[in-house]
Amino acid sequence: MENKSLLNKIALSLIPKVGPVIARNLVSYIGSVDGIFKETAGRLQKIPNIGTQLVSNITNNKKYFEKAEKEIEFIIKNNINARFYLDNDYPVRLKNCPDGPMVLYTKGNVDFNNTKVISIVGTRNATEIGIENCKNLVKNIKSHKPIIVSGLAYGIDICAHNTALENGLDTIAVLGHGLDNLYPSIHKPVADKISSNGALVSDFTSEAKFLRTNFVRRNRIIAGLSDATIVVESAVKGGALITADIANSYNRDVFAFPGRVSDKYSVGCNKLIKSNKAGLIESIADIEYILGWEQNLPKNNIQTKLFVEFSEDEKIILSALKDSNPVTIDIICLKVNMPSSKVSPVLLSLEFQGVVASLPGKAYKINSTYIY
Repeated sequence: MENKSLLNKIALSLIPKVGPVIARNLVSYIGSVDGIFKETAGRLQKIPNIGTQLVSNITNNKKYFEKAEKEIEFIIKNNINARFYLDNDYPVRLKNCPDGPMVLYTKGNVDFNNTKVISIVGTRNATEIGIENCKNLVKNIKSHKPIIVSGLAYGIDICAHNTALENGLDTIAVLGHGLDNLYPSIHKPVADKISSNGALVSDFTSEAKFLRTNFVRRNRIIAGLSDATIVVESAVKGGALITADIANSYNRDVFAFPGRVSDKYSVGCNKLIKSNKAGLIESIADIEYILGWEQNLPKNNIQTKLFVEFSEDEKIILSALKDSNPVTIDIICLKVNMPSSKVSPVLLSLEFQGVVASLPGKAYKINSTYIY
């Protein structure tokens, strides 16, 4: 990409009131970014939804070009890629978003157009169950080699990034600020790994003011880069729910982990499911089925459960089965020192969950593909 062309593109993105929608409107009417800065004020004002103030901002553009020149120096020095929405290397999924960023700044090396990309988001105040569900999700889905997208925040976000890296998956961290700094700074070691095994992404220029509202703007990129957004935990309000709403507006799939009605950080997920804004996750099969990933599975592949919470009786019986597999119900009763009236309903529950299989002769075994 020639620097002159890039200069015009970055300058356009810096002009006040020229957001992604207006920029697309301008380019559509004029035919090119370069042409926008060659047009007279009179012709610009004839374009629908282009008011006098906006025309003035476009024609009095010296300070925006000066800042764009400084930004080009920064991205060259720091090996950053700037992708304009019309460029061939701009992520295809974002091109389909009406408010996708004009310029996307990326550091790293990742295939944004990978056939499988999912976002994993959730509360910064993640519980032990939330962290466990997040880790199991990434581990169980790694055979599909998806790219994992999140926001590098505390809680669920950083868990998703770390687990992706631990399992050899590329991961994308979408930041709510320019690539000249990092928030939270404690996550810099992870960010460094991501830039080598994925990418750091932002639509903010360097030296952009750090504002809380930036994270709402960031969330649209998290949703837009992905085929599906998965909410692991969320309170009644939070950035994860905003990301889910944006994903729905893009006609992308949304999933949520259900939780107990008394749990603060399950309220948001339960609300998404109850209002039909998210599909309920019971097993990895739910994601594979909705996203059409089943056809890529080996024929003998059976889905593993994401939830690993068992009652104490279930744990005891599973331990007995693990030691002697398969085993008759009479032997199970002897091993666990429980009557058949108590063991039978527990086995039935485990069978319904897909954890154990019943065999002829009142014998049972743990399903070979179930990870316990």
